[in-house]
Amino acid sequence: MMQFPEIVSQINAMVWGLGTQLFLVGTGAYLTIRTGFRPWRSLGRAMRSIFSPGSRKKTAGGVSPLASLMTALAATLGTGNLAGVSTALVCGGPGALVWMEISALFGVSTAFAESMLASRYRVRGSDGQVRGGPMYVMRTALRPRQLGTFLAAAFSAFTVLASFGVGGMTQSAAITDALELMCGAPRKGAAAVLSLLTLAVISGGIRRISALSSAAVPVMSVLFLAGSLWVILRNIGTLPESLLMMLRAAFTPTAVIGGAAGTTISSFTAARYGIARGCYSNEAGMGSAAISAAAADGVHPVQQGYIAMTAPVIDTIILCTVTGLVVCVSGVLGTTDSTGAPVTGAQLTILVFRSQLGQPGALLVCACLVLFGFSTIPGWEYMGEQALVFLAGARAVPLYRAVFILFVFLGCVWNTELLWHLSDICNALMCFPNLICLLLLSGTVAREIRAYPPETN
Repeated sequence: MMQFPEIVSQINAMVWGLGTQLFLVGTGAYLTIRTGFRPWRSLGRAMRSIFSPGSRKKTAGGVSPLASLMTALAATLGTGNLAGVSTALVCGGPGALVWMEISALFGVSTAFAESMLASRYRVRGSDGQVRGGPMYVMRTALRPRQLGTFLAAAFSAFTVLASFGVGGMTQSAAITDALELMCGAPRKGAAAVLSLLTLAVISGGIRRISALSSAAVPVMSVLFLAGSLWVILRNIGTLPESLLMMLRAAFTPTAVIGGAAGTTISSFTAARYGIARGCYSNEAGMGSAAISAAAADGVHPVQQGYIAMTAPVIDTIILCTVTGLVVCVSGVLGTTDSTGAPVTGAQLTILVFRSQLGQPGALLVCACLVLFGFSTIPGWEYMGEQALVFLAGARAVPLYRAVFILFVFLGCVWNTELLWHLSDICNALMCFPNLICLLLLSGTVAREIRAYPPETN
């Protein structure tokens, strides 16, 4: 009789099969074509707009466009960039990184569409707070109304479940893993401190969460990029060979040598893990980032879509690529532990930096894991909270926060591999109603982006 972890693993393989991959990447490709490639053509201007004075303006009931982007990035710049990339390389081989980039490239258009629609159909609650997200888009814009109501309820329920797994348990597990490995911190003690800190942040609502994100995201990104680029420069001679190996592994139909010692991995497996981890990393197609994008009031929906679509670029195309290159050029991919099992996840990333930069390098990764993970937790709590408010109203928020804190604590003692599988399943469940909505409203997306002033396109 199969054990629970084996059942979850099989469900994960089923929901992230070829159909889901084609649905996710195909929707992004379709939106790219339907919008006349405008999201791609506007990437440069979108990146520059992040630093414009207008991106920092906010209204009484919302946050600034920059703060909403930082909140979305805080929810994505987590273990997916450090532990997730390493896991993808071990399970899917070096070719998984290529598929992560492909999914992110088309994810730019998906992120634009979902964030633009969320901004267009956002509402202002009785408390004066701006709320929005795919659930509001589905309920308001989809016809027949019964379909929109059903998809909105399904998406909201899946978002609440995902917030416990992706936002709470997986992140807390990675943080305690790093602290235990580096300084021997007791897991339950670290879990208790982490839970209390999370409660202190989320009790302040979106403004406190966005303030934390705006401070933490730039600092931790620069620190990690600096250390990673130093490792790549130290191994610049192996870079061409590593890039060729990734491309070969990504597109060779027959089985090729994979990340784990003694294993063979096909390009289909590389695509499966690459696309799944890419979705986990940048969340384009899940609709979660659109919830924080809708909180940015006082900006044109198309402009907000442009700002929001930079998240897959920063998160996956830049940071995940750097992480993957560091792992590949260092030569430690395929290392096994004392039991013969492949070293994976955060431990592999820490091993890479320790082998290249000594103990300071390992401490850098540990610090980034803690910062990445902790900034992700309140960002996802906000998204899950907004989904629950849509379903049950604001009266359910105190209970949700208590349950969320419990899951943050439990994540520190559960099986890490099981948590990754559960997180992937939650991601897929969120994608289905969101992608259906994007396809049905693709005409609206195309009209909005074409009606936007040409000089700003």
